[in-house]
Amino acid sequence: MKEIKAKTILNKTKRRDPWFLDDYTINPYSGCSFNCLYCYIRGSKYGEHMERKLSIKTNAPALLEKALVMRAKKGEHGIIVLSSATDPYLQAEKETGLTRQLLEIILKYQFPVHMITKSDLIIRDLDLLKEIDKQAILPEDLKSMGRGALITFSFSTIEEKVASIFEPGATSPKARLDTLLHCSQEGFLTGVSMMPLLPWISDTTTQLAAMFNAFKANKAHYAFPAHLVLYGNEPADSKKLVLNAIKKHYPMHLEKYESYFSRGNDMPGFYKNAFYKKMEALGKQYELPNRIYQPISLSP
Repeated sequence: MKEIKAKTILNKTKRRDPWFLDDYTINPYSGCSFNCLYCYIRGSKYGEHMERKLSIKTNAPALLEKALVMRAKKGEHGIIVLSSATDPYLQAEKETGLTRQLLEIILKYQFPVHMITKSDLIIRDLDLLKEIDKQAILPEDLKSMGRGALITFSFSTIEEKVASIFEPGATSPKARLDTLLHCSQEGFLTGVSMMPLLPWISDTTTQLAAMFNAFKANKAHYAFPAHLVLYGNEPADSKKLVLNAIKKHYPMHLEKYESYFSRGNDMPGFYKNAFYKKMEALGKQYELPNRIYQPISLSP
């Protein structure tokens, strides 16, 4: 694993995302050993196998401390998302402990966090996350949420075989579900990001019922879905890699996939309309809202 010196580590978002509630983002690593075929950060920068370009930002703790000192003095506490472009709990984290170091600094300056992961390694850091949950200073419009630590587990499927094809380096869906339950039982506000669901594979009526049942059984508090978006036609791009996987493992769906992505990166409008109507209905049926929290409107 390559060591690099980053110029910055704390990124201020232009606008808080309604799903992720991100005021800031941090990516301790560059590249990703989970190697998900559909990942939006894929491309020539990393090559086909992103784990081969995995880098650790060795100066991240020093940079974060400097940034949070300034933000805290100005009263600019906001939710920090780990991570937006790579998982904070890659296999390398077992040796480096970098994410844990960053959480210690985040706790010191009382910033809230939203952890987004495909890994069960997060269990190691629940002690810190419990303290952050108690001590974090929330933005005014999120104060009534009353939670300083959010934990979201990412799924594109709960089928082990499907996951081994499309996210070959990630922790198994079963282990993720077990960790979801564990975090919920430990008192955290936790749920799932169904991003992205795979057309004709994990978005079928049967698969969706299985997923929502599993999330409910494992005590998720929310589930927010998203459809598949693919980019690029180069060998290392997500569109090329996913279409190759469909051709190899699901040839009966190849014509549909090629039709969907023949003119661009996004699914067609008719699919998206049906997709989100179905997801809204399932969320109500299983009592799993598609938002973590709806911020209150503050008077001007």
